[in-house]
Amino acid sequence: MISLRQHAISLVAVFLALAVGVVLGSGFVADTFGSSSDAQDEREQQLRDENQQLSSNLNAANSFDAAIAGRLLGGSLKDRPVLIVTTPNADEGDIAAVKDNLNKSGAIFNGQLALTEAFISDQNAEKMRSIIDQSIPPGSELRTELTDSGGRAGDLLGLLLNLSPEDAEPQVSSSDTTAGLAALKQGGFVDYANGAVKPAQLSIVVTGNKFADDSGARGQVIGRFAVAFAQRGSGTVLVGRTGSAEGSSPIAVVRADPSLNSKISTVDNVDQATGRITTVLALTDELGNKQGAFGTGPGATAIAPE
Repeated sequence: MISLRQHAISLVAVFLALAVGVVLGSGFVADTFGSSSDAQDEREQQLRDENQQLSSNLNAANSFDAAIAGRLLGGSLKDRPVLIVTTPNADEGDIAAVKDNLNKSGAIFNGQLALTEAFISDQNAEKMRSIIDQSIPPGSELRTELTDSGGRAGDLLGLLLNLSPEDAEPQVSSSDTTAGLAALKQGGFVDYANGAVKPAQLSIVVTGNKFADDSGARGQVIGRFAVAFAQRGSGTVLVGRTGSAEGSSPIAVVRADPSLNSKISTVDNVDQATGRITTVLALTDELGNKQGAFGTGPGATAIAPE
């Protein structure tokens, strides 16, 4: 668990990031209106120098966080199988960094499942629902209250790819899992390396930046997918880059809805070393049925788990 000292270090990194933004804004205003005196020119140069120093300090703080990740996370998820689910806008660098921290925590990587553009597109919702309904394993049922495509997809994939919270055993047969995944892959809704995805105890859903204003219901689809998926397992964390808690982005959708945010943890700064550490810490807390909203964006209640 994160110590008070380490928590303070994370806070410093965040405050430095905010300071950089303030200074950049000040410099932008000065440059926009131009200088009217030697004193103004001197002030602008001072702001630029301060900005450069703060940027250097922020980089150093991120480097420090990355350097201590192994000591901080070591053994926290030892022998726990973890699955990574990615959205179309997830950043490859973030995915690689999350995998690296999982390795440092001692977790077992059970594969990566990619949600495609077709998965999150409104135009394909009916087709995906049809495939989902045809892929429900014999003897299993999806929750009747989930009628949207994202929720039903999360419920089905959660059933196929989450180990049971009660006994850590697969919830359906391997043949049912293979068939269900294959149907969604053939339909163009998911992608994965054949034979490289196995049911896991925990999962991380990796998204990207803030969704555009014209993104339609894409954020809703992903947010509801993540929550439905989480409810079939022992713990899921939904993560995104700085800005991912704004607008109609998945994290914003989840945090704004009490019926969703009480069932999954969120981290809104996975593009920073601090957020990548927080992701694993939040996943560890999920084992104890503790959820939280972490990061620096709207709706975050803490930088990291205490």
